[in-house]
Order: sequence, then C-alpha cells, then structure tokens
Amino acid sequence: MDELVKKNKFPNRSQAIRNLIKGTLVSEKVDLNKIVAGAIVIVYDHHKRELNNNLMNVQHDYHDLILSTQHVHLAHDLCLETIAVKGKAQLLVTLADKIIATKGIKHGKLVMTDI
Repeated sequence: MDELVKKNKFPNRSQAIRNLIKGTLVSEKVDLNKIVAGAIVIVYDHHKRELNNNLMNVQHDYHDLILSTQHVHLAHDLCLETIAVKGKAQLLVTLADKIIATKGIKHGKLVMTDI
C-alpha cells in the first residue's frame, strides 16, 4: 500500500484506498453496462488519406453517444482529439474500439467514470 501511495503521490493511504474503490465501482458499471461518461483521446496524423472522413463517419454512426469533440494541433502533421462521450458502457467501448482501430490512429484510449 505504501508503494502505491508513493508511486501515485497520494497525500495519504486513505486517498489511495478511495481511488482503488472508485476504480472498482467504475469497473463494475462497465461490466453491468450501465450509463457512464468518459472521453476518447486519440492522436493521429491528419494528412493520412481518408482518415478524417473515416473518423467522421464513425462519429456520425454513434452521434447519440458523443457530447462534444475538441481538436488540438500538436505539430504540423500531428493532432490530438478528445471526444466527450456518455452512454451505456459497452457502447462506449465499441465506439472507442472502432475509432482507435481506424487506420492512421497513432494512439488512442478510452477513459470512463460512473455518473
């Protein structure tokens, strides 16, 4: 426990335990397929052919889950996009998997929390 506190720079053991419990509760909601909120974060080269169109098509297919998107230019070719989402956990996982699997995505991750 002390290593966890030190590694994650928690102020105390109680905060580390709260964090572990919260993570377990979120995992249970994902397993139970309840409503959750989250963000899909992707990094990609926007010059990749058809990537923007493919991403847009997937997002339109799941428009009811997407709350907003934010597009940031990291470098001339490199973009970061954050997609705020809300819906049944399994649907968010499916959406994130489709987006992250799109050819040209360099890195992607879905983060979810209970609401």
